[in-house]
Amino acid sequence: MSFGWDEAVAFALSLPGVAIGVGAKGSTSPQIRRQQLISQGRAPGTFVLRATREEIEVLKETDPDCFWQTPQYEGWPTVLVRTDAADPERLKTLIERAWWDRATGAQRAERGGDRP
Repeated sequence: MSFGWDEAVAFALSLPGVAIGVGAKGSTSPQIRRQQLISQGRAPGTFVLRATREEIEVLKETDPDCFWQTPQYEGWPTVLVRTDAADPERLKTLIERAWWDRATGAQRAERGGDRP
């Protein structure tokens, strides 16, 4: 079961304070407080996920079929996702973590207050 761009956007938009915004290069993506959570990948069936550098290393090591980086993303807090290899529940958790790191205390409380 894949978790494509449309599903990722719908989930992100269900989180408090998330809305579609315009990025620096003119693309639209789910954002909170003007910070992207995910953005469309250049290749079909991919998207870019915000994550901590530590988390990225674990994702690439434990699920390289789904998570990887090209040289332009190395060193940045983003990882590429292949949607046809993605576990939907894991990606929801990862999107929610990206949201948590950028949400206000009030938004976190609205969601339930516990870090995903």
